[in-house]
Amino acid sequence: MTGNNVSHSNRKTKRRFYPNLLTKKFYIPEEDDTITLRVSAAALRTINKKGISACLKEAREKGYLK
Repeated sequence: MTGNNVSHSNRKTKRRFYPNLLTKKFYIPEEDDTITLRVSAAALRTINKKGISACLKEAREKGYLK
């Protein structure tokens, strides 16, 4: 997403809005393994709500993971 930096004098310069990405390790009890994922803060909230197993299954179905 793009936007503007607006100074006190109201001059506008272009800027970018980046997603809040975090590198996080997750333990998967079904596979007895730990994986490292680069996820956004919003995805972390979804994983906390649904659980890592459900999120991985959904991501594989959509083709985000192999």
